[in-house]
Amino acid sequence: MQNYIEAYSLLEDVANSGANLFQDVVRKGTGGWKKVVAAFGNDILLENGEIDRARLGQIVFSDSTKRQLLNRLLAPYISSGMFWEIMKLWLKGSKVIILDIPLLFEAKMDRWTAPIIVVWVDPETQVQRLMVRDGIPEEQARNKINAQTALDWKKTKGDIVIDNSGTIEETKLQFQEVLNQVTRPLTWKELALSREGVFWILISALVGVLVVQKNLK
Repeated sequence: MQNYIEAYSLLEDVANSGANLFQDVVRKGTGGWKKVVAAFGNDILLENGEIDRARLGQIVFSDSTKRQLLNRLLAPYISSGMFWEIMKLWLKGSKVIILDIPLLFEAKMDRWTAPIIVVWVDPETQVQRLMVRDGIPEEQARNKINAQTALDWKKTKGDIVIDNSGTIEETKLQFQEVLNQVTRPLTWKELALSREGVFWILISALVGVLVVQKNLK
């Protein structure tokens, strides 16, 4: 149901960045693709040369060392890609940008984002949904979940928590409340960092320079 939140955010005219970055950085021929293939071998490739993400997932979720290796290999590409996505959205004048970052805390990127929204679900519901989504047995689903930082811990670190254990309609109502909260009028600090704020700062600086030059003549 987290994918539903991503889709709903787009319907609400909120820019969503990060959801497809992993696919982008491991696309055939990219720097990330070359790093991953060099580290994990050609056995993870499909016939068309693209990385078999299901196969790669089985490898890294069953071996913490390999999972950490994958994170180290791709972190620079994902961070760089996210930075440029944010810049493009900022230049377009997006008021709210949602960064979909599963490894937000592990990658230490929580220091650059605010507010932090954690989409939480109770453990048993998480297992059942993962089994249905990926078509995998319960043991494999639990291993995959246990290989990640627990949602209960992430819940304690979030500024806002969306309880995703209920129905789609219940989640939608929570998301709308969060959307209302994050689209409130900007503080002066937030306004200064917005595209409009930077524009007016530059205009003010330019006018100031022209006035000074005129007075010096």
